[in-house]
Amino acid sequence: MVEDLLIALGAVIVVGGGTAGLVPYFRRRRSLPPGGQPQGRAGTLERDAQGTGQAGTGTIAPPEPAVAQAPPDLVAPPEKAPERLVEKPPPSAGRLARLRGRLARSHTAIGSVLLNLISSGRLDEQSWEDMEDTLIGADMGVGPARELVEELRTQVKVAGTSDPAEVRDLLRGDLIAMINPELDRTLHLDRHGDRPSVVLIVGVNGTGKTTTCGKLARVLVGDGKSVVLGAADTFRAAAADQLQTWGDRVGAQVVRSDREGADPASVAFEAVSVGIAEGVDTVIVDTAGRLHTKTGLMDELGKIKRVIEKHGSVDEVLLVLDATTGQNGLRQARVFAEVVDITGIILTKLDGTAKGGIVIQVQRELGVPVKLVGLGEGPDDLAFFDPEVFVDAILGD
Repeated sequence: MVEDLLIALGAVIVVGGGTAGLVPYFRRRRSLPPGGQPQGRAGTLERDAQGTGQAGTGTIAPPEPAVAQAPPDLVAPPEKAPERLVEKPPPSAGRLARLRGRLARSHTAIGSVLLNLISSGRLDEQSWEDMEDTLIGADMGVGPARELVEELRTQVKVAGTSDPAEVRDLLRGDLIAMINPELDRTLHLDRHGDRPSVVLIVGVNGTGKTTTCGKLARVLVGDGKSVVLGAADTFRAAAADQLQTWGDRVGAQVVRSDREGADPASVAFEAVSVGIAEGVDTVIVDTAGRLHTKTGLMDELGKIKRVIEKHGSVDEVLLVLDATTGQNGLRQARVFAEVVDITGIILTKLDGTAKGGIVIQVQRELGVPVKLVGLGEGPDDLAFFDPEVFVDAILGD
C-alpha cells in the first residue's frame, strides 16, 4: 500500500511540474535498455541548449540521417600530366639557302641601290661616290667600302664594259671576296677522345644569347648529335628556365643550379663533367649577358673559361652580336676578344633592320669569321653562314 502511494505521488510531481531533483531518482530506478541510455518512442530525448544534462522541452529529436559514402572504386583517379613529346628538328644542311628570302627582304634596299647605279649605263664620278655612300650606310665601314669601290672601278675600266649584267657579276665577286670565303667557318662540335666538344656562348644583354644556345642545340640534335646544355647564367632565373624549355623540346639534358646567384664557373664545370660522364657529343654553356663596361663581370667570364679548361680545352667561344647594333656591336666585340679568344661570331636578327655590311666589318675588326646567323624568331631559324648565298640574297637573282 505504501509503495503504491509513493508511485502515485511521483506521478503527480512529474505532471504538476514539482521538484525537478526527483526526476533523476526515478530514472535511476527504471530499467535501462542495452547501451545504458533511456529512450523515448522515436529516439533520444533532446538535451537542453546549454548542455546541462537536464530534461528539455519534451520534444523528441529525430535520428540524424546517415551520410552516404561513395564506394572507393567510384572515385575518379587523378589525371596524369601529358608526356612531353621530344621534337626532331630538321638537319642543318641547306638552311641558309632555304631562309635566303628573309635575307633578301631585309637587304633588298642595299642591293637595289647598287644595281640601280650600275644599270644606269653611265658610271660617272657621282655614281661611284653614291655607291661608296650606300656601302658605308650598310655598316660596311669607311675603309672596306672605299676599297671595294676602288676595286670595282678598276675592274670596270680594265674590262672596258658598262653592261649592267657584267658590272653586277664583278660587284658580286668583289663582295664575296670582301667577306673572305677562305676563312675557316668550321664549327668544332664533334666529340674527341673521351670528352665532348665544349662550346662557350658569350655576349651582352639583349643579343638573343640564351635563345641562340637553344637554337644551336636544335641544329646539333637535327644533325644526329647528343647535347648537354649548361645554364651558367645564374644571375637571371628566367635564363635557366628558358634554357630548360629549349632542352626539354629536343631531349637535351640541362645542368643548372637551384640557387639564384650561384657560382657560374661551378655550373659550367659540372655541365662538362656531366657531358663526359654521359658520353655526349657537345656541351653548350650559356653565360650571363655581360655589359662590356663592367670589368668585374668580364673577369668572371675569363674565370669560367679557365675552370672549364681543367677538363680540357674549350673548343669554341662564340660571340653573339645583334646585327642591328652596328658600330656599338663592334665595340662589344673588341672588348670580349680581349678577355677570351673568340673563335667565331653569331650574328642574330639579320633578317630585321640589319645592314649586311656588318658581316664584313666585324670580320675585319676581329680577324674572326661569322659562323652562324640568326634569321628569324622561329626555333629553326639559325643557319651556318655561307658567303655566296649571303651575297646573292643581298643582290637578288
